[in-house]
Amino acid sequence: MSRQTTFASDTPICGVDGCRAGWVAVHGTLAEPRISVFYDFAGLIAGLEPGTIVAVDMPIGLPARVTGGGRGPEQAIRPFLGQRQSSVFSIPARSAVEATDYRAACEASLATSDPPRKVSKQAFHLFPKILEIDSCLRADEELRARVIECHPEFSFCVLNRMRPMETPKKIKGRVNPEGIAERVALLTSLGFTADFFRNPAPRGVAADDRLDAAVNLMIAARHRDGQTRTWPEVPGRDIYGIPTAIHG
Repeated sequence: MSRQTTFASDTPICGVDGCRAGWVAVHGTLAEPRISVFYDFAGLIAGLEPGTIVAVDMPIGLPARVTGGGRGPEQAIRPFLGQRQSSVFSIPARSAVEATDYRAACEASLATSDPPRKVSKQAFHLFPKILEIDSCLRADEELRARVIECHPEFSFCVLNRMRPMETPKKIKGRVNPEGIAERVALLTSLGFTADFFRNPAPRGVAADDRLDAAVNLMIAARHRDGQTRTWPEVPGRDIYGIPTAIHG
C-alpha cells in the first residue's frame, strides 16, 4: 500500500463528478453538504477552499501503454463489482486520450495496447474532462496529493463492506429509481443527511451525478482521515509523475 499524505482533521473535503453542466461538487460536511456547479475543473479548484481534498470520478494518470483491460486501477477494481463491472470503462494510453478525434484515438490506442484494442465511444466522450484534470495536475504538483481518483460504484462497494450494490444505477441509459434509493439508503446510514437528496438537483446535474459526487465526498472524508486504500496497492506513475490509482 502506498504511503498516504497526512491531513489535519479540519481539512475541507469535496466530492466531484462530471455532469452536463461541467462539474458538480458536493462539499462541506456530511451533515451539512453543499452543492456547486463549475464550468471547468480549473475553476472548480479555484472556487473551493484552499487545500481542499478533492475526490473525483475521473481517471487520473495516463500511462504510455496499457495491457489487458485498460489502466491498472480499472483492472484492479473490476473483480469486486460483480454485475456492476460494466460501469468501469477501459481508458487507453495517453496518446489516445490526447488524440484530436475518434479515429485518431482508435489508431493511437491500437498502437499502444496489448492486446490491441480500439476506444469505446463511452470512454472517448470522457477524454476532454480527463485532460482538464491532467492539465491542472501537470501544472501544479501540490494538487497531486489532494486530488484523488475514485470510482463511485467501487466507492459504494467499499462503503458497503466490499459488497457491490444489488441494483443498477441506470438501465439502458436511464436513471433507475430503485438503484438510486439503494445507494441513498447506504449513504444516509453512514451519516449523510437525507434532506440533501430530496431537493431538486441544480440545472445540468442529473440525479446520478449528484449521488456520485456525494459518495465521492465520503471517500474524500476517508482520505482525510487516513482510511483509504489504493487499487492497485502500489500506484503507478505516468511520464509526468502523476500517481495512477483508484482510492476507496
